[in-house]
Amino acid sequence: MLIDTYGRVATDLRVSLTDRCNLRCTYCMPEEGLSWLAKPELLTDDEIVRLIGTAVGSLGITEVRFTGGEPLLRPGLVGIVERVAALRPRPRMSLTTNGIGLARTAAALKAAGLDRVNVSLDTLRPDVFKTLTRRDRHKDVIEGLEAAREAGLAPVKVNTVLMPGLNDDEAPDLLSWAVEHGYELRFIEQMPLDAQHGWKREGMVTAEDILASLRTRFALTPEDADTRGSAPAERWTVDGGPHRVGVIGSVTRPFCAACDRTRLTADGQIRTCLFATEETDLRAALRSGASDEEIAAVWRRAMWGKKAGSGLDDPAFLQPARPMSAIGG
Repeated sequence: MLIDTYGRVATDLRVSLTDRCNLRCTYCMPEEGLSWLAKPELLTDDEIVRLIGTAVGSLGITEVRFTGGEPLLRPGLVGIVERVAALRPRPRMSLTTNGIGLARTAAALKAAGLDRVNVSLDTLRPDVFKTLTRRDRHKDVIEGLEAAREAGLAPVKVNTVLMPGLNDDEAPDLLSWAVEHGYELRFIEQMPLDAQHGWKREGMVTAEDILASLRTRFALTPEDADTRGSAPAERWTVDGGPHRVGVIGSVTRPFCAACDRTRLTADGQIRTCLFATEETDLRAALRSGASDEEIAAVWRRAMWGKKAGSGLDDPAFLQPARPMSAIGG
């Protein structure tokens, strides 16, 4: 079991498979990209599967989410999914992706054992997409979403970040589109995870801003707290259901008290929180010949020291040393 001093138990493992990405989203990284990790620094496929196996078999992990960077850029992704699906007990598996390349991989991922996907899409307008991501790939993302739905990677969730002056007027249109296509839309407050440290609390599109915009067109009924559980998104039924919309208010409505996550970076570091400033090195333990039991013990000690909160609700919050592309969303 991965328990901390506040009594929280981690059952959800986020695994970053690569720090690389084929988009350059303005809220994530600079246009020129970053200095990527050298291949020897990255965990191998065997190392990833072994660590997930330890987490599932010895530490109580029941859910695994593959992230990046962009996880579809990992050459061995389908094989990793297939091997994790063979673990007993079998964890539920999902993938967070920008959707580029999903059209050609969705069916193979489903066949390998992936249960569902989260796809990032911030706008319905190709020109705004190009401005936000610095790439002209909007059509590829739409096709990836359709392929995921057809492959049965359900529910297909769409993650959206609203940026002032760019797409902050699109919330109702995005929800109407998601309802029409059978996707579950989740708005995420912009978080301070950009490598260029350009995030500013002032002017940020907040959860309340998003809900006010949605209510100009839809009737929203909140789900009760018991239904939410440890999920980061607060959810509302849309116009009486069955469709739902979620809002993740990481900055203005933090949910740290119910957090059940532990994170493994692409280079084998354990992070107790997305915004942690300290990491615990599992790669060194792996490569020095540590047993699964010894690795599990290191992991338990790391999680025992998890802090009460992310600090995002503190106006004096300092951004983490590594950008989101290096630690997984």
